[in-house]
Parts: sequence; structure tokens; C-alpha cells
Amino acid sequence: MADFSSYNFKGQKALIRVDFNVPLNDKYEITDDTRMRATIPTIKKILNDGGSVILMSHLGRPKGGPEEKFSLKHLVKHLSELLGGTTVLFANDCIGEQAYMTANMLRPGEVLLLENLRFYKEEEKGDEAFAQKLAKLGDVYVNDAFGTAHRAHASTAVIAKFFPAEKRMFGLLMEGEVKSAEKVLHESQKPFVAIIGGAKVSDKILIIENLLERATDIIIGGGMAYTFMKAEGGKIGNSLCENDRVQTALELLEKANKKGVCIHLPSDSIIADKFDANANTSTSPSNNIPDGWMGLDIGENACEQFSNVIKKSKTILWNGPMGVFEMQKFQHGTKAIATAIAAATQSGAFSLVGGGDSVAAVNQFGFADKVSYVSTGGGAMLEYFEGKELPGIAAVKS
Repeated sequence: MADFSSYNFKGQKALIRVDFNVPLNDKYEITDDTRMRATIPTIKKILNDGGSVILMSHLGRPKGGPEEKFSLKHLVKHLSELLGGTTVLFANDCIGEQAYMTANMLRPGEVLLLENLRFYKEEEKGDEAFAQKLAKLGDVYVNDAFGTAHRAHASTAVIAKFFPAEKRMFGLLMEGEVKSAEKVLHESQKPFVAIIGGAKVSDKILIIENLLERATDIIIGGGMAYTFMKAEGGKIGNSLCENDRVQTALELLEKANKKGVCIHLPSDSIIADKFDANANTSTSPSNNIPDGWMGLDIGENACEQFSNVIKKSKTILWNGPMGVFEMQKFQHGTKAIATAIAAATQSGAFSLVGGGDSVAAVNQFGFADKVSYVSTGGGAMLEYFEGKELPGIAAVKS
């Protein structure tokens, strides 16, 4: 594997796997360009060296075959703006004659965006012949798509084998993601608090188990907290609960106890009489919620309880919100956690925020620049912290 920062791209065509899977509205306008912005430094370094850039990405989940709403041509204009007005050429295919001709004629300083990789079923199947066709487009391979690093797809994991070790590397975004994740997982300073939220325990069992080996404290919020409350014998009213995971929750609590890891559950909750932005609300102990009511956010005491733990920490991992933060009545808990993480970071803690909803929350509340690192990869980061080897990382390193 080559080192991106010291590599000279002069005269080289760099084939970069980016994650431009951005949300578009019904007018095909980009509603959140975070993933595009994140990879601009990688592209600029190559162009500044005197190289040219060929970008490949997927967008959405096409059914296998071209679909207007999933075409990457909708991104060309905005990408050009992000690159300070650099002309971005577009190939209406990712392999095939037009793609090869445009790539061959590409001059130093030029950028080519290929059409959606997933218009070919071979991409998700990890098809070797398809990966080889893609590989012919460039001289060097750069993987800068952490968001898809957990997928063994043709453009993320298989393609690397068609480039010698000295011609394949991570881009700056991927490098930053891997370094930040490794810092938390393997070099964490204690106290290390992991804040795990979201709806379902089943989505987070593996990450909690892996963190029991490393964290000093685990804060559990969001809908999944009520499965733990029920496991402890609490009354949770109509709150979200995975009844088939109650035993699992109990086992995780026992494991934590044996390992001396402190699990923090919210002492109180903001409760509502229905899942609705205009619902009637009240406050209740989280383990004694009346029938017909459901917990949709952590309460004021829980905010204080969790914030105190966070502010004493040296390493912080945040994955998942504390409540239904998309509704204004139930966003206070998530905001309080973000505020505490920002304060701890300012006092010298290393904080990593990852997972779609947590990232959306820090962006929405304006905290993105107040934490150490915001990960662009939801599923990829989750699998990394579950202790799995990510195919997109392993392929480049091997």
C-alpha cells in the first residue's frame, strides 16, 4: 500500500472510489453534500500534483439498469462548484467505449465522473471481470469511500488486486476515518465512554459486546434503552421494546457488571401519549412509565447524569441519538449530549461521532466542528467497532 500524502500523482490518472451516495430531492437537487465535501481535499491534492482524476461511486439502490433518479449526472454542476469551478466531465457509463475514450483523453488537472456503478448488478456481486474493466480506466487506485468499506463490492474490495501495492492507497478521507477509529478502538485514553443510542438493541448487540472489552462507561439512550429497562423489571408503558431481546439485554448488563464496566441507563424520560410531533408530553421515571404512554427522549435528570459522565471522559464514541430528535419536542436529550461532548472535547478529550443519525444530529445542531472527528460511514463504522475486518480496507492493505 502506498502513502497518499507523499505520493506524486504528476502525469497519473487516479481512479478514485468515492462515496457520492447523497440525498436528492424530487428536483434532483442535493439536500446534503457532506459526503462530497469530505473527499474534495483528496481530489485537489491529485490535481495540484499534476494528475487527473476519474471518480466512481454508487447512488441509491437502482434495480440493476439505468434510472434517471439515480444518475450521477445530477451531481456534476455541484461537484464543479466544490472544486472551485474546475470542469467536471461526465461519462454516461462506468465501463464501455465512452468511459474509456474520455478517460484516455483526460489531461492533467481534469476530472471525470463516471455513471452510477450500481447500474450494473456485477458491482454489488463483487464480480471480478467487472472490477477488471473498471481498473483499466486508471493508473493508480485510491479508495476514499469509508461509507462503503464494509461492502465486498467490485469497486471497493475486488478492484485493488488489479493494481500493484505501490499503486493502491487510501485517500485523505479514508486515512482520517481509519486513524480516528483505530485511535478510539486501540489507543483510547481512560475514562472511555461509549454513547450508544437508536431504536433497536438488536442493531447494537455486537458493538456493545466489543466495547465491554474497552470502555469504562457505556451510556444507553434512545428507544433501545427501554428493552434494558424491561430486562431490569421496569414498567415501560407503550415504549419501544424488543421482547425477544430482553434476555440479551440482561446478559449484557451482567457481563458489564463482571467486567467492571458501568452501564448508564436514563433515570427519567420525556414521555408522550402517541408517536407524534404534537403529542401530549410529560416526564416520568424511565422504569415506571404509565400504560398508554411511551418514552421518546431522555429526561432532564438523565441529561445531567449522562453529561457528568461525558465531561469526565478522555475518549468518547457516539453512535445513535437519545430520542426522536427529528421532532422538536424530543430533541433536547440529543442536544444535551452533543453539548456535553463538545465541552469534553474542548477540555482535551478525543471524540468520534459516527452513524447516520448521530452525524445528522451534530450537523443539525451545529456541533460538527466542535468534536474531534465526524465519521462519514454509518454501517462501516458500526462494523469496524463490532471488531469486523472491513473488505474495502483489507483489500488496499493486503
